[in-house]
Amino acid sequence: MRRPKGIKTRKAVAKRFKITGTGKVMRSRAGKRHLLASKSPKRRRSLGTSKQVDKTDTYRITQNLPFSH
Repeated sequence: MRRPKGIKTRKAVAKRFKITGTGKVMRSRAGKRHLLASKSPKRRRSLGTSKQVDKTDTYRITQNLPFSH
């Protein structure tokens, strides 16, 4: 079976960013993968929360996620 042509979602971007209902682009924070014993509990908790992407990068991310906005 041939795949129909058209616009595609960039899957690498879809795994890293989420778009909220109001259109904000959210990202996860770096530094939560390993070497966590040396980080304080307060720092580890804050790394778990998501953060809004800077407005200069928002346009490029939304262009790679055509079906999410």
